[in-house]
Amino acid sequence: MYDFVVVGAGPAGSRFARRAAERGHDVLAFEQGTVGEPLACSGHVSTDVWEFTPPGAREDLLQNEVSGARFHRGGPDSEAHPFYKDEVISNVIDRVGLDRTLAEAARDAGVDLREKHTVLSVAERRDHVEVTVRGPDGTDTYRARMVAGCDGPQSRVRSELGLPEPGELLHGVLGFTDDPDHDDFVDVHLTVPRFFAWRIPRGDAGVEYGLATPPGDDVRATFEAFTDAYGVETTRRCSGLIPIGPPKRVTGRRAFLIGDAAAQTKPFTGGGILYGMTAADHAAREIAPTDPGTLGDYERAWRDDLRSEIRLGHLVRAGYSFPGPVQEAGMRALSGEIGVHMDRPSTVFSTEQLKALLSRS
Repeated sequence: MYDFVVVGAGPAGSRFARRAAERGHDVLAFEQGTVGEPLACSGHVSTDVWEFTPPGAREDLLQNEVSGARFHRGGPDSEAHPFYKDEVISNVIDRVGLDRTLAEAARDAGVDLREKHTVLSVAERRDHVEVTVRGPDGTDTYRARMVAGCDGPQSRVRSELGLPEPGELLHGVLGFTDDPDHDDFVDVHLTVPRFFAWRIPRGDAGVEYGLATPPGDDVRATFEAFTDAYGVETTRRCSGLIPIGPPKRVTGRRAFLIGDAAAQTKPFTGGGILYGMTAADHAAREIAPTDPGTLGDYERAWRDDLRSEIRLGHLVRAGYSFPGPVQEAGMRALSGEIGVHMDRPSTVFSTEQLKALLSRS
């Protein structure tokens, strides 16, 4: 019997699997397709990402360095309000490469990670879980002391065990052009109802365009209008769901959710790489596979760490729906040098941010 079966080998799943294996646990992980494919997530991350990767990853994955963002209330020709630091504040990375790097680190730690294996059912028993999986050689059922659901916004583990759903699911779409762009600013457009659109320069890899809309909106038409305004035609596109708002419970009797499956994402950007891997570390530290009571320790640990950031993130997102004149006034007042960390909205109240505001007076 395995200690953990991990369903999903994205950043959260591979990070948890690696950390659990390093603690001496016997870990089996399944990925439905090939690790990293299909791409459905932006590659714009904070520099903190390198704290979760093995040595040498930055040199292999880095595509561009970013020091600020230009905010627009309209299209690319509208007035831009810059927010920046006199240093690198975020990185643009090879997103598929990140998944593969983290998965390989898990394998190096002793994880049995199997690609092209689809989980069909999950059942909690008194002293174990049973996970039925279809792979290239047929269908098998595996037993483990616990199962980790790291299988994204439409988590099979979550649905099989009747765990609560995220607060909402947005529909995101990405498109790419191949012309190199080494600009160190991203562009953010507050033109999408209840969310935003973005343009991210990726160095020699080209440019990423993206946006997300609430369910029911015509995301394709909105995206085409956005790229048309830039006068570009994207050569590659992908799309996916973005979960916002963690449910009240992400654990069962012998199961737990991490990452997008638990909606451990930033409400104001939809990004979940850092939050998911942070929660994965808490899970690896707190959960003992032989003691279901430790699932509550995981619930408390990750929420204590991320609760305030997620709550403040909801407040930031509310600003996307403010009336235009209010948005304009706020951006004019706050634009300039900032001391805010892109993953932690609580830094709006930091000493560094206060100094940045005072320096403009």
